[in-house]
Amino acid sequence: MSTSAGQQVTVTEASSTTYQKGSTSTSASAMTSGESVLVLGTTSGTSITATQVIVQPGGGSVTSSAAGVVPFQRGAPTTSKRVGQIPASYTEGSGTIVSGTTANKATEAALAAYPGGVIDRVVKLSNGEYEAHNIGVNWPHHIFVDQDFKVVGAD
Repeated sequence: MSTSAGQQVTVTEASSTTYQKGSTSTSASAMTSGESVLVLGTTSGTSITATQVIVQPGGGSVTSSAAGVVPFQRGAPTTSKRVGQIPASYTEGSGTIVSGTTANKATEAALAAYPGGVIDRVVKLSNGEYEAHNIGVNWPHHIFVDQDFKVVGAD
């Protein structure tokens, strides 16, 4: 493949690579050349070992393979920022990991306020609020949700 910037990228399929069209699982053989895809996986230089390949919405095929891949460049660290209320006693790594309905509600609230990331865990803090640990975006990394599942702060 080549990115929209013209850089050649090698995508390697792993035995665990999954494929998806819309919300439906599919196979590699169901993919059509020229479809716009999002490839998630591990990068090394200009190679990606794919864990997931998702056909992007848009309805039609891409006329140029260069338009079907977005170039990736690592982000630079940014200064820390905070918004809203962060529990005064909060220290990273404190609390108890929660799951089930509670974690789902906290995750939904966090992603509604800050879409685009992935919540990999939800922790109940000593004050009864929740910290949703957000990965996949530069900011925020921690999203704080109160007992009523309303976002109250982020850092």
